[in-house]
Amino acid sequence: MHSPRTAWRRVIAAVMSAALTPCSTPWAQGVTGGPATSPTLQARVRARLDSLHVASSMYAKQLATGREVTARADVPVNTVSVIKIPIMVLAYRDAAAGRLNLNERYTLRAEDLRAGTGVLKRFAPGLTLTYLIERLGLNRVNQLLDSLGYHETRLRTTIGQLFRGAWESWDPKYAKLTDGEIYQRGFPDSLRKAFAYAQDSSKWFGRTTARETARLLEQLERGELASPASTNEMRGILQWQLYYSRLPQRIRFRVPIGHKTGDWPPIVANDVGILYAASGPIVIAVFTSANRGSFADLEATIGRVAEDILDAWGS
Repeated sequence: MHSPRTAWRRVIAAVMSAALTPCSTPWAQGVTGGPATSPTLQARVRARLDSLHVASSMYAKQLATGREVTARADVPVNTVSVIKIPIMVLAYRDAAAGRLNLNERYTLRAEDLRAGTGVLKRFAPGLTLTYLIERLGLNRVNQLLDSLGYHETRLRTTIGQLFRGAWESWDPKYAKLTDGEIYQRGFPDSLRKAFAYAQDSSKWFGRTTARETARLLEQLERGELASPASTNEMRGILQWQLYYSRLPQRIRFRVPIGHKTGDWPPIVANDVGILYAASGPIVIAVFTSANRGSFADLEATIGRVAEDILDAWGS
């Protein structure tokens, strides 16, 4: 049995899929104007993504040299759970400012229960991202993003509102459902309707671009978003991601990687992260949606893109 009482530090770690010892490799700070990216690498990565029956975008950058690989990097995309990264950043900044005690205990009530949030349900049934968003303030997450210069990246709603909106889009009569009834029902069981709902940008959990998300990861890695102690803890949280089927699929035993997935199988599969290569950190963000092909092939292709990047820039 899981206790209904939990601390915010555990909530954040569970939301992001937990925390290992952070790994930080020394690298050149703020280097620009480095060697140009190989046209072959750019073409190979784009060809892999374009071979899929999916809408895709990506951005990768070797921080020590400034080399980049891009594919539709400025097209707005559905974040799904990738938007938890700026939520995590705000939580740690609030903790440093004394607004949030990460060791504070909160007793979950029946009315707090929400569905979704991936592996979070396995750590503590009912422990929800919705309450963390309400505790921090959805508007404050977006104010933070705006203050940092992120104009495309926004948290749009809570998990509870996302699931409620799905039911109401199926049939307006479901507007009468209580939060508890929506929690018990989960997500409507219709792939066709889920596909349409996931592609409606007004219904997205969050919005971003591959370039902006990669820049946020770069700022996190450079220690520009929080104190050194908080930065190390956030790096560790990203490195305790439990899903290895995308970016780490072919490289997880070659280099440490901290990353965050975003899922709506089999429609949406995102993965963004930091590869701690011998040559220094590499940030990479891959977003895919409207998938009409094999989900396994989609995940494998994201893994091959990460392998291509590491082979080219890793040493």
